[in-house]
Amino acid sequence: MKNVEHYKKGYFMPPAVDMSWTQKEYPDKAPIWCSVDLRDGNQALIIPMSLEEKIEFYKVLVGMGFKEIEVGFPAASETEFEFLRYLVDHDMIPDDVTVQVLTQAREHIIRKTFDALKGVKNAIVHVYNSTSFAQRQQVFRKSKEEIKQIAVDGAKLLQRLTDEAGANFRFEYSPESFTGTEPEYALEVCNAVLDVWKPTADRKAIINLPSTVQMSMPHVFASQIAYMSQNLKYRDNVILSVHPHNDRGTGVADAEMAMLAGADRVEGTLFGNGERTGNADIVTIGMNMYALGVDPGLDFSNMPKLVETYERVTRMHVHPRQPYAGQLVFAAFSGSHQDAIAKGMHFRQENNEQYWTCPYLYIDPHDVGRTYDADVIRINSQSGKGGVGFIMEQNYGIDMPKKMREDFSYFVKEVSDHKHQELKPAEIYDVFQKNYLNAETPLKVEDFSLKKKGDKWVGKVLVRANDEEVVLEGAGNGQLNAVSNAVCKAYGIEFSNLVYSEHDLDRDSDSRGIAYFGLTDKAGHTTWGAGVDTDTITASIFAFMTAINRMDGMAQRVKFRALKSTPDTITAFKATSGQH
Repeated sequence: MKNVEHYKKGYFMPPAVDMSWTQKEYPDKAPIWCSVDLRDGNQALIIPMSLEEKIEFYKVLVGMGFKEIEVGFPAASETEFEFLRYLVDHDMIPDDVTVQVLTQAREHIIRKTFDALKGVKNAIVHVYNSTSFAQRQQVFRKSKEEIKQIAVDGAKLLQRLTDEAGANFRFEYSPESFTGTEPEYALEVCNAVLDVWKPTADRKAIINLPSTVQMSMPHVFASQIAYMSQNLKYRDNVILSVHPHNDRGTGVADAEMAMLAGADRVEGTLFGNGERTGNADIVTIGMNMYALGVDPGLDFSNMPKLVETYERVTRMHVHPRQPYAGQLVFAAFSGSHQDAIAKGMHFRQENNEQYWTCPYLYIDPHDVGRTYDADVIRINSQSGKGGVGFIMEQNYGIDMPKKMREDFSYFVKEVSDHKHQELKPAEIYDVFQKNYLNAETPLKVEDFSLKKKGDKWVGKVLVRANDEEVVLEGAGNGQLNAVSNAVCKAYGIEFSNLVYSEHDLDRDSDSRGIAYFGLTDKAGHTTWGAGVDTDTITASIFAFMTAINRMDGMAQRVKFRALKSTPDTITAFKATSGQH
């Protein structure tokens, strides 16, 4: 980085302009969009699209709502000539869609362009020539007057050929490399072109100002646009367009600020594909408007399908962190982020919130065809209890107590860390099922027979321990209490505190219930368990036994207390039990 002195600004500040546009917060309406994916985007591909791929991409653009689509440079490429003719011959250009073709301001190229346009109802003929100081000095070695004359002659030929063809084509002019052109000179050339075309209200001309190479910060580019907007002739009948590239990584910012400064139209590509660092990303610009409550006029509701098609036909890739479209742009791995998102979702449900204000989610992922379970809360070793709890509740209806959620999240993080990978919802549920749900070893309550005597429940409990069936005596304030007392007394289990909760898992007449137990031993360690069954008492017993079975040393304790019952005792119990 020793050559910084080699660089100086290659752009030119405009004369003083009205800067009141800087007080706007955002554009109040969408611009006219023109996709240049099939021209700018295609010429930037390592392997250009085939005719079939171009047709598929074209259909996608029409389906999204683009009303202006640049289909190529037909005079410079036989492939692009054939593509345009295919659209015409197969009647694939809807009446409300205008195709745009690019041509240099050179006579033989313009004439071949008009050959390609035969039979087209609505077309924009886009003519350009380079006007920048560097191009005039180094490439063309022509004066300002000579360069301006090239533009004027091209404009006149477009006008004459259109009249000869009896067509009603619209015209677009670009002072190519606008960002390296003196603003006063760019204005002079554009006004000279407009004097040829004399645009009217029902046949407006397009003046397109391309940042062919980005040279300045976005506010400078926007000031240049404001200067042009405020000084162009026939302004009411001129559509002021911008075509930002992305050399400085600010193509989106350039387009957004240009709209505030007076631009009516934006040329760009889906996902910013284009030469060098690309073009302005129309997906990001449009979705930025949507997120501010302004209808972009384009349909991004199935972003995954749009990405899939784009990647397949262009062989380019959408970065995982690409705004709105990347695989990870809605994903939260951080525990604190997940917790805030989960609480935000609950707040929306509880309060019927009108506006989207969910923490850490700029827009609702559903609006672009994404889902909360697969795209938002993503679980790895960095995740927290809020995210794990959200996944379990959203996907499986399991709403664990707060402390149990925390315990389970540590367990899940440990599994993820050991595997060195993200865990999908099904894998998280599998961890829960194998470790926290209906555990049957080393102790399993197989059945119980209880009766109420006074204010107590008394009876017998059949338990399987060490593959042996044992009948235990139990009594308690309720059936669950009687079963738990029987088991704890028989195996010397003590705990100082318990947490219990339950809720329905399903929303139908055959709904299952789920119960949760947290048992804290004398050392202060809490063990959690869950149980599921259509019978609430049975689910509660399953949850209690799971918590018991997960306590430290239970296998050794059960083995040490090798209780047995005679076959006659077991037979007698089974003969009188309720077969729970």
